[in-house]
Amino acid sequence: MTCTEFLSKLDDYFDGQMDAELILEIRAHVKKCNHCEVVLDTTRKTISIYRENEVYEFPDDLRERLHAAIMKKCSKARV
Repeated sequence: MTCTEFLSKLDDYFDGQMDAELILEIRAHVKKCNHCEVVLDTTRKTISIYRENEVYEFPDDLRERLHAAIMKKCSKARV
């Protein structure tokens, strides 16, 4: 399994929409690929936070910089 294949199957992995053999392939890939291990762990944590409805307060300066960066990316995407 390649990293691209792993990423293309990530949604199905978390949705439980794949057969056991493919799950084993993904787990084997993640064991030997640190980058995909980080993606899997980060995605798992993100889902957990979302499900728990935790609210994180950011300092005003961080919130403003984050908002500005997102708006900048969005304006470039529209062009």
